[in-house]
Amino acid sequence: MGLLTGLLGLPLSPLRGVLWLAKRIHEQAQEQYYDPARIRTQLEQIDEARRTGELSENECAELENELLQRLMYRRE
Repeated sequence: MGLLTGLLGLPLSPLRGVLWLAKRIHEQAQEQYYDPARIRTQLEQIDEARRTGELSENECAELENELLQRLMYRRE
C-alpha cells in the first residue's frame, strides 16, 4: 500500500514543494511585518517626516495608529 500511494502521489510532489515554500514565505513575511524593531524604526521615520513637514498631523496619526495596532497584535 505504501508503494502504491507513493507512486500515485508522485505527480503531486511539485505542488507540495510549492505549498511548503509559500508557507515559509508567509511565515517570514509575518515575522517582518510584526517585528517590534522594524515598527519602532518606522515610527521614528514617521516622526522625522512630521518634523520636516513631509506628512500632515492626520497622516502621521493614521500611520502611527496602524503601526501601534501591529505592535499590540504581536504581543497578544
